[in-house]
Amino acid sequence: MGVRFSTVTANMPANVFERMDRKVSEARRAGADVIDLSKGNPDGFPEAFIREVARAGVDEPLNARYTPFDGKRRFLDAAAGWYAREHGVKLDASRELFAVEGAVDGLATLFSVLLDAGDTVAFAAPYYPSYHCMAALRGARELRLPARAKLGWLPDLDAVAAREWDEVRVLVLNYPNNPTGAQAPAAFFRRAAELARIHDFVVLHDFAYAGLGVDGQQTSLLAAVGVDERAVEVCSLSKMYAMAGWRAGFIAGSERIVDVAKEFHYQMGSMITSFVQDAGASALESDQSCVARLAARYAARRAVVAGGLRALGYDLFDSPGGLYVWMHAPQGFDGDRFADMLLERAGVAVLPGSCFGQVGADHVRLSLLQPGERLEEAVRRIGRCC
Repeated sequence: MGVRFSTVTANMPANVFERMDRKVSEARRAGADVIDLSKGNPDGFPEAFIREVARAGVDEPLNARYTPFDGKRRFLDAAAGWYAREHGVKLDASRELFAVEGAVDGLATLFSVLLDAGDTVAFAAPYYPSYHCMAALRGARELRLPARAKLGWLPDLDAVAAREWDEVRVLVLNYPNNPTGAQAPAAFFRRAAELARIHDFVVLHDFAYAGLGVDGQQTSLLAAVGVDERAVEVCSLSKMYAMAGWRAGFIAGSERIVDVAKEFHYQMGSMITSFVQDAGASALESDQSCVARLAARYAARRAVVAGGLRALGYDLFDSPGGLYVWMHAPQGFDGDRFADMLLERAGVAVLPGSCFGQVGADHVRLSLLQPGERLEEAVRRIGRCC
């Protein structure tokens, strides 16, 4: 009869990023010089002071041992200090913070402890694909809230009927947003928290792009609504400090939610590598000038791509944060056809908006994670091609 797999495997959606990687690899094997703007993989390098701490940590004998289940005390204290300095939020490092291996690890843990099969999870569309995948693997129902261009690519929370909110267990937010780059003001978070209290659900904020708003603009859910029993935030060091391959982040907020997430993770997860926690702590304890430099670099790159494409006549969202440019496909094309044409004729790889749900089907997402000269060349190629 062969190997039998669990029913969960039947619900696994394809990974859109892996699928695009294969398309780019095939084009390169055929001899194309592809400028890959499909990835959200930082092309930067952690600052020297971060790398020095990591190197020293490798030579620390105690770092060869298992780390504490909750995370190293210095790492948790550093995260609490970062919240206090950067966002004016006071957190108890031992009860309202928990170390995880990046945002996806934290999100997967929270989806697991907050959702049962048949429960409803709400999130804005277009959305980061992991939300759909995690919901599918949990057997959860999805309530997709269409973001509107006229609202700065935010959803209209008040357009959702009360009876639909009554069904929701978790509302997932993500600002600065992937894929659009939209930023949410504090009033938006406060309205979400008000609805959570009225309709009895949890607000989960994926804060993976903290620090990378234009001109330093960014809003933490916890800064907007306080340390609330229905509010929890997931932060990642991947984008802030160009530490994507090091896998480090934390869950912050509601003591009860953090406590249950810990208990689940003790059984189902593993901890951040010891010396990565040391390096991450040093990054969080710093004056954040390294984050400001990264944000300025991405802003300059955004100006090159968005300015160049707008001069060519393309319709773009003037995003106030994140690492991407969100562009409407030209008339007569949907995002999939346009992305295929760019790869085939221009050697530029972008992600079609359908990867982020049907609300984005007429758009494409362009990453800013290439050197400036390659971004300039990509714009020139698109101009010649289209």
